[in-house]
Amino acid sequence: MSKILIGWSEIDTTPEGKVDLSGQYYHRISKGIHSRLSATVLALESNAGEQAVMVSLDLAGFRADFQEELRAMLRQNLPELDVSRVFLNVIHTHNSPAVDPITGIGWLAELPGVLPVAVYRSFLLEKLRIAVIAAWRNRKPGAISNTLGFARVGHCRRAVYADGTAEMYGNTARKDFIGMEGGEDSGVDMFFTFDEKSKPTGVILNLACPSQVMESTYKISSDFMGEARQLLKKRFGDKFKTLGQISAAGCQSPRDLTRNYKGETDFWHEDGVEEIGHRLLAAVENSLPQARAGIDSSPIMNHSVKNISLPRRQASKKEFMLARKALEELEAVMPEEKAYEDFCGKVKLNEKIASRPGPYDSKLHHFVLIQNAKAVISRYHEQDKIPELEMELHVLRLGDAVFVTNPFELYLDFGHQIKARSVAGQTFIVQLSGDTGGYLPSVRAEQLGGYGGLIINGKVGSEGGKILVDKTLGEIKKLWK
Repeated sequence: MSKILIGWSEIDTTPEGKVDLSGQYYHRISKGIHSRLSATVLALESNAGEQAVMVSLDLAGFRADFQEELRAMLRQNLPELDVSRVFLNVIHTHNSPAVDPITGIGWLAELPGVLPVAVYRSFLLEKLRIAVIAAWRNRKPGAISNTLGFARVGHCRRAVYADGTAEMYGNTARKDFIGMEGGEDSGVDMFFTFDEKSKPTGVILNLACPSQVMESTYKISSDFMGEARQLLKKRFGDKFKTLGQISAAGCQSPRDLTRNYKGETDFWHEDGVEEIGHRLLAAVENSLPQARAGIDSSPIMNHSVKNISLPRRQASKKEFMLARKALEELEAVMPEEKAYEDFCGKVKLNEKIASRPGPYDSKLHHFVLIQNAKAVISRYHEQDKIPELEMELHVLRLGDAVFVTNPFELYLDFGHQIKARSVAGQTFIVQLSGDTGGYLPSVRAEQLGGYGGLIINGKVGSEGGKILVDKTLGEIKKLWK
């Protein structure tokens, strides 16, 4: 039977000084630290030569060249490691710096007086190089076990109205509100590691909700995933590691909009981080006995890496004509530069209303409507030149569990389809892994529109989502033959 070697590491990735926090349509210059950022690495190898290195980052996202740059660095230091088996994911916190320079978006150009993106990128890559080397060299014989727990964390964030439209974080107190667009997933998929004495050494927490309680604040934060890491260290010791992964959650957030923040914290501030952290701690504690009962020191391990192509979402001639007309009308009323000033001004005003939960920016603002129209026009002109998007798909079998990756903010529908049809005993979906592909919306989201369902929000549409599901399931099946 194949034995498994397991190595963990964790490294602080918190920047020094002020940074421009990424993830919004406007600048947020950091004002202190709520919780420190880190990267967690899990290195695995079987005695049959199969390898995998998972890296979880406290970031909003990164482009594929960031992962490739890290792989190139590792190739020099760890010639025995097949660096194509290294894959990164993010917890999607909106309270960390960017690592990719902004190009072609003048209104989000870098500001003076903050840490430059290139400086943080170099700093983070060096930290990751050190962490991956440490995890790889820390490998020791151990055991694994996967189990399923539950915690109330993610909720659909797109409200649907009687006129056939949807709005992300829409007002559910409106008389024409008819329900939320999609479902929820309270499952917490867990993958435990143990040493040779069956002592737990770490856990992968995989759940369908981005780590975004703090997303409209001005503090650096690792959000609820960072809180869970710290609570689990207190419970199991300082050496215990927690690697966070976000499952298919493009339509999810840590807020129950149908309750309108009644009877619980609003989950836009620090108390929401603490609450979810404790919910995840409880889920781990409740699941550990079951995990102990399923410890396996000789699991089957297979790791497939494959590049697949998905059709890019197309803009029709009709959509193009409507967008061009809308852009002309919008700019005649208020040009883009002035609209952006007004957009930012309204954000500042909304932030001053103490009783108001976020978000503080409106995706229905004149400025945003200009961006939506420009995106359709741009897509129409480029889509014949670049009809497909190529992505790297990892399918990693560990015992009866499988990990599958994608670069999108993948809508929950597709995650449900993969999990329901998978031949694996337990399926871990890892979104925003290897690249940033934007939202990949459901058919219903495309029909209802609104932020998250528009062409501007992603490169691939629901047609590509179906293909992604089928290709992912096909690759999983191959590892169970």
